[in-house]
Amino acid sequence: MSQERLTLRKIKEVLRLKWECQISERAIARSCRISRSTVSEYIKRAEAAGLKWPISEEITDNQLYEQLFPRTIQLNPKAAYMPDWQAVHLELRKKGVTLRLLWMEYLESHPQGYGYSQFCQLYRNWSGKFKPTMRLNHKAGEKLFVDYAGQTVPVIDPNTGEIQEAEIFVAVLGASSYTYAEAQWHQDLPNWIGGHVRAYEFLGGVTEIVVPDNLRAAVNHPSRYDPEINQTYQEMAGHYGVAVIPARVKKPRDKSKAEVGVQNVERWILARLRNHRFFSLFELNKAIRELLKDLNHRKMEHLGKSRKELFDLVDKPALKPLPVTPYEFALWKKAKISIDYHVEYDDVYYSVPCHLYPAEVLIRATEKAIEIYHNGKRVALHPRSHEQGRHFTIKEHMPSDHRFYSEWSPERFIRWAEKIGPETIKVVQMELVSRQHPEQAFRACLGILGFARKYSVERLESACRYAVANEIHSYKGIKNILVNHLDQLNDSEEISQLSLMPPHANVRGKDYYN
Repeated sequence: MSQERLTLRKIKEVLRLKWECQISERAIARSCRISRSTVSEYIKRAEAAGLKWPISEEITDNQLYEQLFPRTIQLNPKAAYMPDWQAVHLELRKKGVTLRLLWMEYLESHPQGYGYSQFCQLYRNWSGKFKPTMRLNHKAGEKLFVDYAGQTVPVIDPNTGEIQEAEIFVAVLGASSYTYAEAQWHQDLPNWIGGHVRAYEFLGGVTEIVVPDNLRAAVNHPSRYDPEINQTYQEMAGHYGVAVIPARVKKPRDKSKAEVGVQNVERWILARLRNHRFFSLFELNKAIRELLKDLNHRKMEHLGKSRKELFDLVDKPALKPLPVTPYEFALWKKAKISIDYHVEYDDVYYSVPCHLYPAEVLIRATEKAIEIYHNGKRVALHPRSHEQGRHFTIKEHMPSDHRFYSEWSPERFIRWAEKIGPETIKVVQMELVSRQHPEQAFRACLGILGFARKYSVERLESACRYAVANEIHSYKGIKNILVNHLDQLNDSEEISQLSLMPPHANVRGKDYYN
């Protein structure tokens, strides 16, 4: 096509010089001051349009141009070979699938189709219609994004009328956006772990990676480069064979899927429940499950498929199978072995092999068992007990008959007590004989005798005198006597009366009213 658009007057002059004057195209170009190619093109178009000289004066510029340049539909010969970009987009989420592979498969069906560079550019143009967060191509079965919604749901206690706010746990698959949600009482570690366990059961499989936010239940010490994962959370991840990769601090795109999932849950579930009243967490979760089904079956406009359809097509085949048993929640705690070769958990004492004293160990506590680890090896296993103050001793953990502690023994505690006074000796002896095994009293005796440094030898002896008179020999009993200065009272009758009452700040005494 010519680079020049001529006026009607000049077009007629070109045709006149050609058809009436019979001069060459080169001469016409010089005469009209236009290019020779323009002259040639207009002459060819006039001949094709069937124009003759002279041209009627009634023809307008637009009519002339319509004859010279008729409107024709310019068909792209490759338009019929346009790929299904939605299908390409979904296929890219599957493991190992690349644009080059999809292009090669496309050419097998359309040999005359687009080249690779055009294919890639057309896909980028198509995907560019979406928001940046929607263009992230998460691989099938790769990531599960987890977080709590910003909104809470009030639950009314039917007995008291008290209102408690329920937290909403949300989990979203990266590739299909398939969503799970449930209500919980708190954002604490047991609920956080329980949410993951139930989410994986809902999915029927396990992803490769779980991406949490940096909340306290997941991450002990947030860091952009090396976050410290909570040990219980790490153990749960190991049970399911997943890697925990927290979203980077101040990097919202790392958790964009979770934020969009939370937004959808708030919009399509919580907003629809805003006028409902719930009287139990069970009732609330039942309502959430019904609306969750609707959310996952709702068509997504940009892909033309529902989350459930995408899940069945993309994510579900790529998920790893669930372990045989679900994860059993466990808490971990550091502890130091005491001189009685026991460690304390929740005010209950459990034995460890005596030769490990005074090492530091890790306690793993489940609902049914207490496991104790030293240097990564389990050294003790006890049934979990909730009887506070009780000692649980495994016979094999005790010193042998012919070997005892070189440093600690009942005799040593008695010798120590002798330096304080006879009443202190009595208390130590009472404590030693009160236990099934004398070693179980070592911790208490050590604490009692240590009061001599804090309160003085005289006050400890006086406190032990009061304790013996009232048949008290425990560490806590001696401490109460010293803290409340009962050892310094002289009136025996008053002492006897006070001993019947627990020490309390609101017990003012008879002198208060005088």
